[in-house]
Amino acid sequence: MTGCASGPSFKNDPVITKSVKKGGGYYLDDGPGDNPPENIDAIPDATPKVEPLHSRANQPYIALDKYIPMTSFYPYKEKGIASWYGKRYHGKKTSIGENYDMYGMSGAHTTLPIPCYVRVTNTENGKSVIVRVNDRGPFKKDRVIDLSYAAAYKLRLSDKGSGPVEVELIDPRQFNALKKTADVTTEKIKEQEIASPEIKPSEAVSIKEPLYIQAGAFKNEKNADLLLMQLADMKLENTPPLQKQFSEDLFHVVIGPFNSKDEANNIAELIKSKVKISIFVKEKN
Repeated sequence: MTGCASGPSFKNDPVITKSVKKGGGYYLDDGPGDNPPENIDAIPDATPKVEPLHSRANQPYIALDKYIPMTSFYPYKEKGIASWYGKRYHGKKTSIGENYDMYGMSGAHTTLPIPCYVRVTNTENGKSVIVRVNDRGPFKKDRVIDLSYAAAYKLRLSDKGSGPVEVELIDPRQFNALKKTADVTTEKIKEQEIASPEIKPSEAVSIKEPLYIQAGAFKNEKNADLLLMQLADMKLENTPPLQKQFSEDLFHVVIGPFNSKDEANNIAELIKSKVKISIFVKEKN
């Protein structure tokens, strides 16, 4: 069985550049812990929340190559190979000074702003987790993220040591706003079911407000304008107006309203096929 091939923030440690030993086992005795929790799948995902960025850990740095971290949130989605790190680093300091917990839902990335939250999806089996990125690495060109042992286990990557994933940055303000909307929607459906038991949830949803596509949210208005120009250049046919709105200290680029979710999803998929952005359909403007 193979194991993780790169470590977290210890940039002078040779383990970040060397592969697992041939013939089985883990490089430098890394690997799963001796007494793991009974049900790792029950460990909850990280919950996105707004956190101040760590000033030192988001400065440009050199670790086998020069890296320039992001210092604000903008759409990021990338496919690549994920690896994981385990007991050899358990309890050691991450790049932002926290103790690494191999049974927590965390990860390491070379350039994303830290701390931040990402959704990681195993592209082979569709399993998905949310982790909090609090460390730098991996420093191998074919790796896109290092995961904690627990995150790798839940994605079914721990036995392989690595595997193909998609990593998508989560803006916690958007995430929490959508969660609030979903909670309100659920409560409305429950109220309607109590008042009119014959109304099915799917029928209740159909009478909600029009749908919108959110293509991005930015602190810098110029970035929102650039995305608006990029979307306008696509000359998408039969598409509702592009709009720029300001709320919750962010400039939002939205498209809508749409009359149906299928219509909105079709346009969203078309845009995603042409430009690498995080985009989603929401039920409120």
